[in-house]
Amino acid sequence: MSKPINSISPLDGRYKNNIIALRPFFSESALIKYRVKVEIEYLIALAKEKKIDGIGPFSIKECDKLRKIYLNFADSDAMDIKSIEKTTNHDVKAVEYYIQKKLRKSLHPWIHFCLTSEDVNNISYSLMWKEAINGPYLSQLNSLNKKIKKLAKRYKSIAILSLTHGQPATPTTFGKELAVFYNRIERQLQQIKSQDFLGKFGGATGTWSAQITAYPKMDWIKFASRFMKSMGLKPNLITTQIESHDAIIESYHNILRINSILSDLSQDMWLYISRAIVKQKKIAGEVGSSTMPHKINPIQFENAEGNFGISNALLEHLSKKLSISRMQRDLTDSTTLRNQGVALGHSYIALKGVEKGLDRIDIDKNKAMNELNSHWEVLAEPIQVAIRKSGKDGGYEEMMEASKGKQVDKDLIRAIIGKLKIPSEDKKMLLHLDPASYTGLAKKLAELI
Repeated sequence: MSKPINSISPLDGRYKNNIIALRPFFSESALIKYRVKVEIEYLIALAKEKKIDGIGPFSIKECDKLRKIYLNFADSDAMDIKSIEKTTNHDVKAVEYYIQKKLRKSLHPWIHFCLTSEDVNNISYSLMWKEAINGPYLSQLNSLNKKIKKLAKRYKSIAILSLTHGQPATPTTFGKELAVFYNRIERQLQQIKSQDFLGKFGGATGTWSAQITAYPKMDWIKFASRFMKSMGLKPNLITTQIESHDAIIESYHNILRINSILSDLSQDMWLYISRAIVKQKKIAGEVGSSTMPHKINPIQFENAEGNFGISNALLEHLSKKLSISRMQRDLTDSTTLRNQGVALGHSYIALKGVEKGLDRIDIDKNKAMNELNSHWEVLAEPIQVAIRKSGKDGGYEEMMEASKGKQVDKDLIRAIIGKLKIPSEDKKMLLHLDPASYTGLAKKLAELI
């Protein structure tokens, strides 16, 4: 058996321990287990139908026994199925034969009854994704967003210089800027929580032909609806052989947007650290550079940005490919779907990285204040507004002439204000302003989250 050091994918090598929580949902063993679950639950559902003779309803004890087949499913069981697959060269048929070995012969005809492989696969993949998103992924995302909120509150009053187009702009607070990201993520969280996931089992081309031929008097539509709901999915009744994947693509897009938002945060944190207004806590023994001993690199944010990018590249491909299938079915979706766990794995690693990065930051208040005091030109805005307020035209142009492209300091700003012909109370207000106090409603906005 290969060791992590021999892995091609970093998910199974370098990042192996970071994605343990996702393995129950996306490993090969997990996929097989989900297939077994779908087959067992379908068999139980069939047995409940009075119009289907020959199988009869199972007792509670029998149902419990059947469910133990997937509830107690282990890697050794997955290997048994893989062994069967060597003969069948068909992964879903191997699952059917495996279940046959577990049940009495009279039940064998009813395993996988009237189903095509995609009927089992589409439900399995939807459940895998849904349960991984609602479980470890949302848990980690919520943890990260709580961290962002906590920091936004902590730094709500700490003034920093804003940059627009990379140039000094009106000041803000560090807390308010973090509140922006919290608010953006919170909106995406609400959309994730309201996302429906679909499933189908309409047979080889979505016509229900086999089912109707076998039991024409049975209401297969109602049966399918009940079964899908019992599995935690919304029924998609009108399909080709494949469930059209549109719903799961919507979920991919949710993750993609979250990845982009947090890439934005990672880049901003990198820049704050580069400007030295954000400092990183030193970790004993950690090396920043192999030649420059002084360095503490923002590696958590850099790694996160890279992993978010890989995740988004995969999610974009999944989204484009899964919505397309030649005629009623081709196998490109099967190949593609196997990588949804890889996409989420890179996103999950990145979430952890951002949170770890935020755990080790703090504001260097002196550096932040020094930067602000080096840019008194940012007060050109309130001065030109005061001129306009007095009814005088040309306030903007006047301040542009006085400040644009020039080294502006406290003395120059005070001199400009002193010469203004505006109401005394407005002049007094301006004279009390400095870059650190010109933050508007930033503090209040941070308190809104």
